[in-house]
Amino acid sequence: MPAKPRLGFLGVGWIGRHRMGAIAETGITEIAAVSDPSDDMARAAVELAPGAEILPDLDALLAAGLDGIVIATPSALHAEQSIRALERGVAVFCQKPLGRNAAEARAVVDAARAADRLLSVDLSYRHTAGMVAIRDLIARGELGRVFAADLTFHNAYGPDKPWFYDPALSGGGCVMDLGVHLVDLALWVLDFPAVTRVESHLVAGGEPLAGRTDRVEDYAVATMELATGTVIRLACSWRLQAGQDAVIAAAFHGTDGGAALTNVNGSFYDFVAERYRGTARETLAAPPDAWGARAAADWATRLAAGARFDPACEWLVQVSAVLDRIYAR
Repeated sequence: MPAKPRLGFLGVGWIGRHRMGAIAETGITEIAAVSDPSDDMARAAVELAPGAEILPDLDALLAAGLDGIVIATPSALHAEQSIRALERGVAVFCQKPLGRNAAEARAVVDAARAADRLLSVDLSYRHTAGMVAIRDLIARGELGRVFAADLTFHNAYGPDKPWFYDPALSGGGCVMDLGVHLVDLALWVLDFPAVTRVESHLVAGGEPLAGRTDRVEDYAVATMELATGTVIRLACSWRLQAGQDAVIAAAFHGTDGGAALTNVNGSFYDFVAERYRGTARETLAAPPDAWGARAAADWATRLAAGARFDPACEWLVQVSAVLDRIYAR
């Protein structure tokens, strides 16, 4: 039997540990090492994998003979750390965004291709049962021609780490943090058509951001027009007075019907997906659905099966290019 891939984890805060636990549950990899600036975080992580070694930094991880690495560090570090790992022949699963702009994302994808190593990003909402069901409906043509879509992610809270609010470190505000999921979902569901036009309006503290580079947006709306003629409307925010923890929705409108994913009672985790025919509706998926770490588990499963570079990760560059256009870069 082939040896299990040896994995390292760089950054083991809440998200890093959650993905680590999900991968450990698959039983198909060996969690060999972890690294985090916080000793407490690192010690908490190895409780999930008692045989794992605590190492001081990325250099030490890359010297440990790993097959893959899971990166959950601040956004400004993602591209550089991913490239360093790939150039050492180590497959990468990275938190979003892969880069702060399309140039950084392109550099990572090019490094993965050159190294012929598996690269994935934690665009986790693709893996909800509801979004999978909606994508399948559209792919089968059951909604007719999808001419419009509306996607929303409003968060009643803001990030609790200061670097999120520094444009140089984060690459942007709620669009980079939440809007990336909306852009990815819209394009993924529709099989990544070309984006012909993007318009946007960014707000910080209730005022237009207007090109300021000393702060990030906390509210944004954008419109994308696709080569297929489909029009997509996006909205996202931090700290919105929404009356609940979150408002998350993705609705697709076709000539023969519609379908939508909506969160339940303000939840970040529970979703209902429905199909619409006129005024009638039917349920496609409902809670419970433990989707949060499926992207990580899928990457680990493919890595264990011997997967190498996946050309589909070119989509990551397209998503980043749309974000650049939303930011008018």
